[in-house]
Amino acid sequence: MASSAQPAPDGPDFTPIRRALLSVSDKEGLLELARGLAASGVELVSTGGTAKAIAEAGLAVTEVSAVTGMAEMMDGRVKTLHPKIHGGLLALRDDPEHRRAMDEHGIAGIDLLVVNLYPFEETVAGEAPFGVAVENIDIGGPAMIRAAAKNAAHVGVVVDVADYGAVLEAIATHGGLPRAMRRSLAAKAFARTAAYDAAIATWYAGTLGETLPSRIVVAGTLEERLRYGENPHQEAALYVTGERRPGVAAARKVQGKALSYNNISDADAAFEAVAEFRPEESAAVAIIKHANPCGVALADDLVTAYEKALRCDPVSAYGGIVALNRPLDETAARAITSIFTEVVIAPGADEAAKAVFAEKVNLRLLLTGGLPDPRGPGHMVRTVAGGLLVQSRDAGAVSPNELRVVTRRAPSEAELADLLFAFRVAKHVKSNAIVYAKDGATVGIGAGQMSRLDSARIAAIKAAEAAAAAGLAQPLTTGSVVASDAFFPFPDGLLAAVEAGATAAIQPGGSLRDDAVIAAADEAGIAMVFTGMRHFRH
Repeated sequence: MASSAQPAPDGPDFTPIRRALLSVSDKEGLLELARGLAASGVELVSTGGTAKAIAEAGLAVTEVSAVTGMAEMMDGRVKTLHPKIHGGLLALRDDPEHRRAMDEHGIAGIDLLVVNLYPFEETVAGEAPFGVAVENIDIGGPAMIRAAAKNAAHVGVVVDVADYGAVLEAIATHGGLPRAMRRSLAAKAFARTAAYDAAIATWYAGTLGETLPSRIVVAGTLEERLRYGENPHQEAALYVTGERRPGVAAARKVQGKALSYNNISDADAAFEAVAEFRPEESAAVAIIKHANPCGVALADDLVTAYEKALRCDPVSAYGGIVALNRPLDETAARAITSIFTEVVIAPGADEAAKAVFAEKVNLRLLLTGGLPDPRGPGHMVRTVAGGLLVQSRDAGAVSPNELRVVTRRAPSEAELADLLFAFRVAKHVKSNAIVYAKDGATVGIGAGQMSRLDSARIAAIKAAEAAAAAGLAQPLTTGSVVASDAFFPFPDGLLAAVEAGATAAIQPGGSLRDDAVIAAADEAGIAMVFTGMRHFRH
């Protein structure tokens, strides 16, 4: 509810810190902070386990219950929700009416609040039972944080252990906190409670099965400021969310230059593509350039998969991103470092592979510790003017028994394997997507064209160029299969693939002209299957 009081001024240049309330779930740095405050003559007030830790360190501390005159109750649910706490945080020190109320009710000012919250995000990340999750929803902490942040004209609020040192230094040097620091700390405090509430709201909606609730909240923590965005005149940064999904955001950078915005975007696309293929079944390698695969392949080992993927489009692969679904080994590392590569992302790497990469000091090596589940839940979010466009992650996949043969000839066993492989790859190619594949490897990729016919032709042209560069007499697409991410609206795109050498096709079906496309396939003598599922990727 809005107050009738006049708006508070910015407050003094420096606010003296005489009394501090400490209530932290995470005790990291607590004793160093408490000792530093005590050394500056600051009175310490605290709650429960925080007060116990401070007292055991031999420091004088006043329990909150002694301030409020009421013991903690209801298993600690009620301890700081009291006028003597919130009055001490919210009172405007330069407002006579506020000072009168403080004196009348025996409320002492709290000049510094240090709080970190119950670990709700960590609790629900471990799939805790409903009741355990609810008990880890902090109430008093966010209330105090918001009160102190609102009154930043007179109160400092600290929610991040990383700020302890700067706060202690300011108090030791000036006896208080400067205005700019108080406002900066307040901004961080409001962001923290907003992110905390966002995590709770997202979790609660999930317990109700609401994938698209009436309100959606997105929160992230700054991980790294980037040199610039897609272009040098754009600002950019990487933020991490609470999603427990192995990938580029949570990866460990073992070596190499700082990642750029485009590096991160492409590495994410590459790793999501390679995760489509189970590592226990086959090694998989994806080479990505500008968010599109320029080669994807399967093999018994990584180096063979890499060589097959590279053969698809070695020109585009130069300066690309390489993703692997198995830990990097020395042989694969030597092959990958034989050409200029920007980033390699993998679940892990052995020491020999790391030693090979160490010879290329600028090459970034990212290790994720695992693969994302391509069928797992999650959302994709993008901004539009005035809003957010939200959809569930494309977790769709087709199995052999879901395919419908629509031509007179059914695909052979080898063709069927390549068709399924090509369709999985097409899911990660910008629409209109056309993917030619043979022997578990892409041999031609057409991406992001306004016409599906153009995609089919471009993919065939690139395949012919790659074959010529390799000294082969025939295009790579000879004897291949072709996948389309959406239906062929006319026979022309399919016929272009047949002309390129495709012997079988996979597509969703569903066009008004399906009969004409099927007839064209039969006339050409190729096999064609419908999936009933499309994979547009804009």
